[in-house]
Amino acid sequence: MAKRTADQYLLRVTAGPDYDSSTHTLVAVNGPTSVPISSNHCTANIKVRVQNYRGLPHGSPTTSPYFSAAPHTHDQYSIAFSMIPHATVSGNELLFGNDFDHPIRDRLPPGTETAFKIVKWAIDPGLEGDFYSDKPHLYGPLLSSINVLRVGPKATKKDGKYEVPAHLHEDGIAEGADGEEEELRNEKQIPEDAAARKKHFLKEDHRKDWEFEEGRVYQGDFFNPYIDFNQFALKLPGFSLSVLGYINEKEDTLRYVMKNKSTGDVFFVVVFTLVPKEDAEKESAAATGIASGEMAADQGEGKKEEYQPKDDDLD
Repeated sequence: MAKRTADQYLLRVTAGPDYDSSTHTLVAVNGPTSVPISSNHCTANIKVRVQNYRGLPHGSPTTSPYFSAAPHTHDQYSIAFSMIPHATVSGNELLFGNDFDHPIRDRLPPGTETAFKIVKWAIDPGLEGDFYSDKPHLYGPLLSSINVLRVGPKATKKDGKYEVPAHLHEDGIAEGADGEEEELRNEKQIPEDAAARKKHFLKEDHRKDWEFEEGRVYQGDFFNPYIDFNQFALKLPGFSLSVLGYINEKEDTLRYVMKNKSTGDVFFVVVFTLVPKEDAEKESAAATGIASGEMAADQGEGKKEEYQPKDDDLD
């Protein structure tokens, strides 16, 4: 088999309310708009940015102003969100991380365990995972894993559904709280600094003392410089690992999920998929053909037959 190279693939990012890909929406990576998501468990907006993006939809910006400003000048990607829980959840229950619905142990590249040890030691001590189970996973408590956490106001319902307030957006989310909500953090003695907050919530007792309230907006931003989606490689301090030689039809995705660890309830899912260029071109051509056919049909329906007089009409 010929060696795979990064330029043979395009990246596709989708987001949705659960694992079912049919419920997902294509994310306009580096674009100005977020993807709205409504599940049984939360209402959310998701925005994804990828540095040096080479992917779908065609014509997507290769970068974002996000990566030009501190502290993101070295980051490779960002998953930012606004999220409103539909029921109050303990801070010890919400997880954020990666999982798979099939075994990957036979295709793990050499160095996987080394990479995991580096991640736990240098990046996120709260991570727990099992790459060798039938359903591999790597999760951390949301409170200690998310890079930026902001507590927002209570949201209102419209037609019985929560909506993220229009003045909130997923650009430039900063650690902290909005106005009076700062008291919520102060009451629980949560540090103002993001790194200190993450360390604070490594303790289970601190997580149990926090609640994600029903109807309140919470914003987060998850980012790092370690996953290079341009080269499809993991780049850790003193260690680099390419995944291109280990993918197949099953192992072509990286899935991020926010979920309740006790109930398994999924809040939202973001999936990064490697798509061979030839497949992407076929999909694009098929979509173009369908769109052209629909347009022609619409034009045909709108076209009226010209009146042709009958012989009797000429009398």
